[in-house]
Amino acid sequence: MATYEEAGVNIEMGDECSRIAYESAKATFSSRDGMIGRPVILEGGFSGAMDFGDFYLVQNDDGIGTKMAVATQMGKYDTMGYDLLAMVADDAICVGAETVSISNTIDVEKINKDVISQLMKGLENACKEHKIVIPGGEIAELGTMINGYVWNATAIGIVEKEKFITCKDVEPGDPIIGLHTDMFRSNGMTLVRHVLSQNLGPEWYKVEFEDGKTWGEVVLTPTRIYHSAVLEMIGRYKQPRLINPKGIAHITGGGLPGNVVRIVKGKGLGARLDSLPEPKKPMKVLQKMGNISDEEAYKTWNMGVGLAIVSPDVEKVIEIAAKYGIKAQKIGEVTSTPGIIIGDMKF
Repeated sequence: MATYEEAGVNIEMGDECSRIAYESAKATFSSRDGMIGRPVILEGGFSGAMDFGDFYLVQNDDGIGTKMAVATQMGKYDTMGYDLLAMVADDAICVGAETVSISNTIDVEKINKDVISQLMKGLENACKEHKIVIPGGEIAELGTMINGYVWNATAIGIVEKEKFITCKDVEPGDPIIGLHTDMFRSNGMTLVRHVLSQNLGPEWYKVEFEDGKTWGEVVLTPTRIYHSAVLEMIGRYKQPRLINPKGIAHITGGGLPGNVVRIVKGKGLGARLDSLPEPKKPMKVLQKMGNISDEEAYKTWNMGVGLAIVSPDVEKVIEIAAKYGIKAQKIGEVTSTPGIIIGDMKF
């Protein structure tokens, strides 16, 4: 039975290291006491926020991880920019922030101008679509210190204080709406690659999945970016809200339970997700191929839901999402009992 840890990723250790890192980060906060940019403490939040008077400045970082290894195997890098932007802009939207800029760093063994051109053109296109600028970045040639490419980014966003989403108003019975995803996005790739290479060999990306489409093409499906659709729902900077967003979770590392819990745990609540969409076919095929348990699959992959929104305005969320070509549906509700329940599984 394949697991994420067997593939080389220890989620629990990652969570503990994140906790250690945030404790060190919080130790710096008092240095801005009485000054512009005083940080806001957000335990388990998706972004950091700093007080700039009328608004919070929001900042967060992420990367596309080992999805880049698949791009390298296939020699196709032109959609990676969508993955990178989604990882940071859709984290910022969880606190209600409109991402205004993104900087990025490319660490590479040996620079190749054709690869850099593909990477940056994809990021350029994604940013133009979502009205986000790229004010700067860095490319570092590191030789034998690194194998291939590592691409990370920092997003900067702004949100009016009265629109800042803290999840403090979440209550039992609140509906949870899920925005559908196109595929794996840019998380859980290590397990994806592990199962495919173990079962189909080192050139698994050339093997046909179905209808002439290879597994490599399936895995490289560009990540859906929810930023603009959700901004219309919750209001860009100085624009009115069309829904009441009590909480938002970006379904990335940790899967559905590991991220939905971030909306409810601060109030000692839980959630029952009993109306989830059918996982994408490649996910189900891969789960069977690797003999992956349902519990492991939901802890590792998004299983068809890329963003979860707690809001009483279910139909409005579905309506606005549809304008952007995104399917959405009510997937469950907040419960008074702690823990996340999916089917007969409790996380």
